[in-house]
Amino acid sequence: MSELRFDGRVAIVTGAGRGIGRGHALLLAQKGARVIVADYGVDATGNGTSSAPADQVVQEIKDLGGEAVACCASVAEEDSATSIIDTAIDTYGRLDIVVNNAGIHDPANFDALSLGQFRSMLDVHFFGALYLIRAAWPHFISAGYGRIVNTVSEAMLGGVSGLTSYASAKGAVYGLTRNLATEGLPAGIRVNAVAPRAYTRLSADHCDSLSQLYGLPEEKIQQVNASMPPELCAPAVAYLAHEDCRLNGEILQVGMGGVARMAFVATKGLRETGLTAESIADNIDTVLAIDGAQVPTTDDIFGALRAK
Repeated sequence: MSELRFDGRVAIVTGAGRGIGRGHALLLAQKGARVIVADYGVDATGNGTSSAPADQVVQEIKDLGGEAVACCASVAEEDSATSIIDTAIDTYGRLDIVVNNAGIHDPANFDALSLGQFRSMLDVHFFGALYLIRAAWPHFISAGYGRIVNTVSEAMLGGVSGLTSYASAKGAVYGLTRNLATEGLPAGIRVNAVAPRAYTRLSADHCDSLSQLYGLPEEKIQQVNASMPPELCAPAVAYLAHEDCRLNGEILQVGMGGVARMAFVATKGLRETGLTAESIADNIDTVLAIDGAQVPTTDDIFGALRAK
């Protein structure tokens, strides 16, 4: 097929100063988008701030002949997040794409995590995405068009030791993605997400500790890390952000040269009159069997109610 281009489109990418977000911003710009490179320049745990990361990526884009402006603003504060949207409108007069990629990482076992650490994760990952989308939504409604790409994680469904706070926040983003996809579709807004596999400064310590946990030699650890450059996540974001993309409410697992659908599914399960705890216990293999499992939708829920 022909190249997916973004000429005339304006995209915001948060957390675009480094790692995965930088890859998204560069690829969108190379494909013709005018990009707001939004990055607060914090460290992995969310402390400190610097405009340098965003400025550097903007310069990279300009050196490649693209158009971009930097915005050093926190997504975790509503007014600050709104200023990112304002930067797009004030600079280019429109907004077509929002890529919510900004994040922090503070892994620890559950009993060592403070409530403040859980709140910080929600502030950046969930509320950071929510604030941006709320500020962008009226512009998308007015234009009758919009593309939103959120960032989730395999850990929210698969479960990973030490990532309870991070995965919980990403699970909230998953719920936001699925439900906004339903609300936005009549207005021409499509909402999807990616679950990246990438070796970045945020994931480095945890990737290394997991590799050691599984007894991988140092050489193998380095080989695995080298197979996950963050730039390999960008093509899926470019696809989901494009006007030709028909997907809505989907999660694509991306990275390491691959892409796959991630989905919460419901099995055929067990249906019987007078269901009891004992009948569930006796038929638990049937309940769990994934043959013929389907991704549930609101149509399934209300269809079942109508059938009764």
